[in-house]
Amino acid sequence: MQKTGFEAFTVIGIVTSCFPEKFGVPRQSGLAPDARAELVLQPPYNRVEMVQGLEKFSHIWVQFIFHHSVAEGWKTTVRPPRLGGRERRGVLATRSPHRPNHLGLSVVRLHGISTKAGKVVLRLGGVDLLDGTPVIDIKPYIPYCDCPAGATNGWLEEDFPSVQIDFLPDPAAFCHNYEANTGRNLAALIQQVLQLDPRPASQRGRRSAFGMMLWDVNVRWLVDGNVYTVTACEFVEALKKK
Repeated sequence: MQKTGFEAFTVIGIVTSCFPEKFGVPRQSGLAPDARAELVLQPPYNRVEMVQGLEKFSHIWVQFIFHHSVAEGWKTTVRPPRLGGRERRGVLATRSPHRPNHLGLSVVRLHGISTKAGKVVLRLGGVDLLDGTPVIDIKPYIPYCDCPAGATNGWLEEDFPSVQIDFLPDPAAFCHNYEANTGRNLAALIQQVLQLDPRPASQRGRRSAFGMMLWDVNVRWLVDGNVYTVTACEFVEALKKK
């Protein structure tokens, strides 16, 4: 039985996601529909009867631990990326990982449940979960009570700016072949992540080159104003051999 370091919590599952590193992970769930993950339940919670009926729901709540932030401690205020890193908000008025108990809560799409070979695996979409994320609870999302009428966005009223995303011929061909071989729509995921502008606030407003990992692929792009050009896609293993 895996523990989180918090005596009150027991990990019931581990996430395997398309985000092997923090850079590029959407800051909210649902913003990148093609961001896929599998949630593998751990013993003794990998019992078929524990998810009986869950397959009827389109979405689920996933409660997890920001495991990469525990060692960094917690903060009273943070600088939200949506405010360009220029303003502070109370940590409890945000979804920052730097919380007293480092707990996260995401609504994700449930694409299906596999219960073969003694494993219980939930297939998820629209995730904002880092690969290896420990999960401590799962609940069905219920629209009639979880989406109350008249709810507001608080200080998050601002929309995401529109950007143009282009692919050079080589990365476009790579994405086409990658989808044919794996069934993963890499091009769509790249577009959805870049549309959210994953760059740190300190790097915005200037022409720069960036890179991120999605699944087993290193993606590089160039930013010039509101134009994002994907310049290269290469397998991570191929890069290691260079």
